[in-house]
Amino acid sequence: MSFGGPQWPQEPHQPDGGSGHVPYGGGPQNPPYGQDQAPYGQGQPPYGQNQASYGQGRPPYGQQQPASPFGARNDGTPDWGALAEASEARQRRKRWLVAGGGVLATAAVATVVAVAVVTTDGDAPDVRTGGTATTLPGGAELPTGGAGPQPSFSSVAPPPPPDPMDFISSAGKDRAPLSAESLFPGKKLTFGDRVYAKGATSSTTNCASAGKDGLGAVLQRHGCTRVIRATYTRDGVAVTVGVALFADRSQALGAKQDARGGVTPLAGGGVGDFCRATVCLRRSNALGRYAYFTQAGFTSGRKVTTSDTAVFKTSDDLARFTFNQIYARGRAQASAAATAPAGGQ
Repeated sequence: MSFGGPQWPQEPHQPDGGSGHVPYGGGPQNPPYGQDQAPYGQGQPPYGQNQASYGQGRPPYGQQQPASPFGARNDGTPDWGALAEASEARQRRKRWLVAGGGVLATAAVATVVAVAVVTTDGDAPDVRTGGTATTLPGGAELPTGGAGPQPSFSSVAPPPPPDPMDFISSAGKDRAPLSAESLFPGKKLTFGDRVYAKGATSSTTNCASAGKDGLGAVLQRHGCTRVIRATYTRDGVAVTVGVALFADRSQALGAKQDARGGVTPLAGGGVGDFCRATVCLRRSNALGRYAYFTQAGFTSGRKVTTSDTAVFKTSDDLARFTFNQIYARGRAQASAAATAPAGGQ
């Protein structure tokens, strides 16, 4: 019986209100001695008559009277205590059977493993004696000597990957298509959190016309072959970027070092004239066989001072963007050369 569970019931309630037992001294009373009793010898059959003979009316020897059902008393009331003990005994027997089965299963598995280990060890080489297995299943034998062919490795290191600068430093290798739209794509430029609207673009082989105040002459002297320009605006500030192409890196670097004046501002595409008769910010740089120049100022015509950080920021953004675009050409051509079949160049 578990604690907290239902208690064993009491004896069943009888319809007459009793407990099912006759009280001590209850029931019909015996008449007083000598009353209503037949005299001795009267009312009784003579000896030997109307009496069952010995052995009659009794069960045969070895047979017993049927006992009361298990757990029931002679008065018909179940013996609840005996029922509980029998139930607990059955549960104990089940637990012992389960535990015994687990032990037997474990012993059987251990025996199988031990037999497998012994069988395997019987075919394994004896490590303690230095033995080696030279026979494989099926009769094949392992090679025991070192006279067979050995793998060989090339002592020549693979070539390094192509350098993007090699392609953009010489006109002979820089053969990818180039136009104003490929160099300055789209209708606007997003640089960080700043968005610039693109205006007019231009591409010309007349390098002198793309420079003012002496820059055109410098470009021609160093062998300029083409100038590509584009204009961008933001918050009243406009900037024109000019990219000049040369045969090699040395020519572009010479043009950058000798630069004076600036690139001619490019109006159009919603952008009016700027940097005509006022002070603007001019810068120059070079990368590979490209020299690039910027000229930035206010669309209102106001001159630029050192405190106008918006103009300096615009010039810096477009210069960085142009640098990235030129280097991207070299990286794309280097990647294509690296993946091209041998001898395809």
